[in-house]
Amino acid sequence: MKPNPLLFLALTMTASNAQNKIHGYPDGPKLPGVPYVVHDPARPQPRIIETAGAVVVKPPSDAIVLFDGKSLDAWTPGWKIQDGSMVAADRDIQSKQSFGAVQMHFEWRLPKDRKVDGQGGGNSGVFMMGLYEVQVLQSNNNKTYPDGQAGSLYGQLPPLVNATSPQGDWNSYDITFVPPVYEDGKVTTPAKITIFHNGVCVQNGESYLGPTEHRKLASYPAKHPETAPLKLQFHGDPMEYRNMWIRPLGKRD
Repeated sequence: MKPNPLLFLALTMTASNAQNKIHGYPDGPKLPGVPYVVHDPARPQPRIIETAGAVVVKPPSDAIVLFDGKSLDAWTPGWKIQDGSMVAADRDIQSKQSFGAVQMHFEWRLPKDRKVDGQGGGNSGVFMMGLYEVQVLQSNNNKTYPDGQAGSLYGQLPPLVNATSPQGDWNSYDITFVPPVYEDGKVTTPAKITIFHNGVCVQNGESYLGPTEHRKLASYPAKHPETAPLKLQFHGDPMEYRNMWIRPLGKRD
């Protein structure tokens, strides 16, 4: 049978479109202030930039070291240590200490030999106060809904740019986080966060709409703790973490 070039072209385009499809939820709730919904696959992808990779910062003298490559004593049980890295496994874990306003540093990566597709294969997250997620996702050469990629306020706000290192290389996050302020049971100042990803600012003093939700519009509860443990998410993938430390942000004299 003589090959049909038009049929071949159609099959090739179908396969290409399937590979480039961005998973998401176009029927999600509307986000305030923008013409997009939560986890909108049609939202513009953050511009891709190249960096030198992870910025390694030694813990300052007043930092609380959460992982030094040797001990998981700062965390509830569940994860493991492998070659000096803390590896996500089995379940979410929490810090044994509670925190409010903080400066935080950590480095993360996904091993080279793992298949990644959107939110699957290379997914984790760090929840400030156990409530506000900073997305950890292998986003180099991996498209997903923008408010779910690396450096996003998950389900709320994409990063300014996509600064993710190639799979197998280390990334760094440097974060400052401030909890919301309540007066008479109402939020007067929302939780705010700044994130540097591999030395590049991807969130600049941005506000959370409320604690992180999946496929829902976030909002603030009537009551809120002053401090709470950090949470590290196990999303079924062996994401690795190292050099994790935190500094509670006190007041000036």
